[in-house]
Amino acid sequence: MAIGNPLIVFVIGLIAVIALLVWLKLPAFLGLVIASLIVGAATAAVPLSEVPTEIAGGFGETMTSVGIPILMAALIGKGMMESGAAERIVRSFQSVTGEERSYLALWGSSSALSIPVFFDNVFYLMAPLARSMRARTGRDYALFLCVVGAGASTTHVFVPPTPGPLAIALELGVDLGTTMIAGVLVAIPTTVVAGILYGRWINDRLDDIPLRETMGSNAREVEELAELPDSELPGLFEATLPILLAVVLVALSTTANYLHEMALTGVSASLGPLGTLNFAAFEGPLEAVQPATAFLGDPNFALTAAALAAALTYLRVRQLDRDIWTDELVEALKSGAHIAAITSAGGAFGGLLATSGIGDYITDLVSVGGGNGVMVLVSAWVIAAAIRIAQGSATVAMITTAGIMAPQVPELAVHPVYLALIIGAGGNICSWFNDSGFWLVKEIGGLTQTETLKIWTALTTIVSVTAFVMIVSVASVLPLA
Repeated sequence: MAIGNPLIVFVIGLIAVIALLVWLKLPAFLGLVIASLIVGAATAAVPLSEVPTEIAGGFGETMTSVGIPILMAALIGKGMMESGAAERIVRSFQSVTGEERSYLALWGSSSALSIPVFFDNVFYLMAPLARSMRARTGRDYALFLCVVGAGASTTHVFVPPTPGPLAIALELGVDLGTTMIAGVLVAIPTTVVAGILYGRWINDRLDDIPLRETMGSNAREVEELAELPDSELPGLFEATLPILLAVVLVALSTTANYLHEMALTGVSASLGPLGTLNFAAFEGPLEAVQPATAFLGDPNFALTAAALAAALTYLRVRQLDRDIWTDELVEALKSGAHIAAITSAGGAFGGLLATSGIGDYITDLVSVGGGNGVMVLVSAWVIAAAIRIAQGSATVAMITTAGIMAPQVPELAVHPVYLALIIGAGGNICSWFNDSGFWLVKEIGGLTQTETLKIWTALTTIVSVTAFVMIVSVASVLPLA
């Protein structure tokens, strides 16, 4: 019998996925597909005959967005790890920060990269560095993953022109420059708490996480590369070229889109004695270059270019026979296909929960509450957090909540930038089994489900709660309205 109440369907889905993955220990892909079938059969929102098609559609939709990037990330990881490129970058980091503080370089890099690049793409690029750093130091893998995850995820939800915060700022009518500055001011201390302080705490309490085989590389090969002399590693520019290519190409598209949006809205900027820069004057040229920047900056193209660079460096440095090189790349692609399948199954599971109507149910259930100041901020965080936990996608939770809260802005007793930031905080909470990002971190990081819950799920929750406390506290003292 189909159930009309989305909350009951959500509870059924939660029990199903925990029973299948945690208690019965089924392979993640199989367990997620079965859990999706259970949710589809339970909800009245989808006719029973259409449940398999709905699951296939959700799987395909997620695969459309992550399939090629994950496969190319597998080649990037294989190439950077096996050629010694990741090892070269790690040694360069440590020459600046010292071995004891090398995690700071991972933190700074992931935070900066996540401004123009989606979180998942940042994780693709940074995971080989975290693995190589673990091989070199022989410890602190949980800390390395925490600083990478915290740096990338906080920028992802707080700082435009990352798409989520950008969409929120535009929906609420908040100045983009103000949002960027405020987002950075929230992201830095939040990352310190979630990435460094919690990272150190959980690192001390987890058994030393081994380097498991993932993305086509295994622990023995990574550890052997850590012992090579510098002369046998690629140069720093060649080693960083895959990362540079991906970031520059994606940033090119992001910047062009950002400037075009400013041109369309008639934004101008003061240049002091030089006068005023009116972005509207550049609307025509920006429209002309956008097709090219959109092509070059699409993650499918950008990561393909990065994968080619990493693969060619692997071929040159290791001086492999072409047939052996091809076989090694195919093995990496097989690993990437497994990760893409699990990630897409997680997307299908979250999609079924969303189709059940849980998002609308929660927004109706959670009242905006009285008052027009701090209570509105609290309500916005609760709505975004509830939608995120229920259906898995941070971006969907953020954009949905922004649409709900936008009518409150004219009467808001605090600056609307606080509202934009707290929606991002709520949308970041508790990444778990229904979030494709959870499976991405697990598989690319080479973690178990339990380790991923302790590292990644806990980290995203700490980011959300820390930012919530910070934003509400500052808004109470400095409303800036």
